[in-house]
Amino acid sequence: MSPVLSVNYVSGTTQKATPGHHTPGVFRIQRPKRFPNRSFDTILSVIEPPRANNHSMRLKDCYNINDFRTLAKQKLPSPIFHYIDGGADDEVTLNRNTASFNDYDLIPNVLTGIEAVDLSTQVLGQKLAMPLIFAPTALQRLFHYQGERATAKVAEKFGTLYGISTIGTCSIEKMGSYTQGPKLFQIYVHKDEQLNHDLIDRCKAANFDALALTVDTIVAGNRERDRVTGMATPPKLNIKSALSFATHPQWTLNYLFREKFDLPNVSPYIKDGSNVKSSIIDYINNQLSPCISWDDAAAMIGQWGKPFAIKGIMSVEDAKKAVEIGASAIMISNHGGRQLDGSRAPFDHLQSIANAVGGEIEIILDSGIRRGTHVLKALALGATACSGGRLYLYALAGAGQAGMERVMTLMRDEIERDMMLMGCHSISNLNPSLLARRP
Repeated sequence: MSPVLSVNYVSGTTQKATPGHHTPGVFRIQRPKRFPNRSFDTILSVIEPPRANNHSMRLKDCYNINDFRTLAKQKLPSPIFHYIDGGADDEVTLNRNTASFNDYDLIPNVLTGIEAVDLSTQVLGQKLAMPLIFAPTALQRLFHYQGERATAKVAEKFGTLYGISTIGTCSIEKMGSYTQGPKLFQIYVHKDEQLNHDLIDRCKAANFDALALTVDTIVAGNRERDRVTGMATPPKLNIKSALSFATHPQWTLNYLFREKFDLPNVSPYIKDGSNVKSSIIDYINNQLSPCISWDDAAAMIGQWGKPFAIKGIMSVEDAKKAVEIGASAIMISNHGGRQLDGSRAPFDHLQSIANAVGGEIEIILDSGIRRGTHVLKALALGATACSGGRLYLYALAGAGQAGMERVMTLMRDEIERDMMLMGCHSISNLNPSLLARRP
């Protein structure tokens, strides 16, 4: 029998496999008999991916965000999956973002005579069919070849808002005309001031509905998973990552033979946007300005002239300043736990911010949303709407547009069902009296 090695996804270390034993996070490679003298590093013939109890997750088996996460992990090479999944440092904040919702219990009212539930809300000048929006996320075509196009189509189908990142993989111009649904552009402030002005002007010309300035990335967080896996854009091959790409042939073939990878919103200005193998950490540190101020944000609001959000607000003081300079909305966010580990979870600080500025500015609660009940709890404490990235990126990575449609169907159904169980006819009925903090 040919020798079999076990190869660790992240570390790339190998050892002789134990017959009949499968270790989570490890795949097995068997040297083919017909190439007995060839280098084992270059001959990948019989590949057995890891399975839990011999069961592979399928789209129809996905009923919650954790299921979609499992599906994404099956579909993606290790560096790509861990880019979505990981956070900064010890990932304390990443985990707290979701765990924080468990500190509050819902208190339902009964016998309220509910026949139907109205989930609609007004966000950034747009009437939305549900209070959950797609947060802007970068590099979407790395996760699935449909990328931002799938996100736009699903947002339009469900009557909600979606965001495009400055370092997205589809251009402002293409996405501006791709769907008729509401759309937001997320802008980073680059050191190149002309690039910043041009991005805003391009969004105007493409009829984007809103702009969101991200303010929490003046330097990159310490994303150790990306350092370990060698995550770069575009992906680069080394001994460790090549093994993972080889065991995910569907993703690899799509990446190699479909539309060429590019960051079209910045590549005409910055070589790192297309032809330099740069990590996201390097991109943020080299290209984004660490010197942005409230004056810069105010100037952008003036240049844009439409609904404007500031993403990355985490303090009451900053929320008040956002009101003072004329922002339309704030997104309470710690960048999904990817920047300052140990910082407060958005839900933990939502009530303090809502008490200070609620009614003066729209409040979007970002980070950690995994369930419909999370959305209800946030709305009850003063949020106008909620947004999330991983909750739809796992679905996109796992099954493209079909995956995103399924996850949004599940989330919408959860929100609607939970509203009925709470005795609420519309989201305007949600208020702090329907929550109790656990001792």
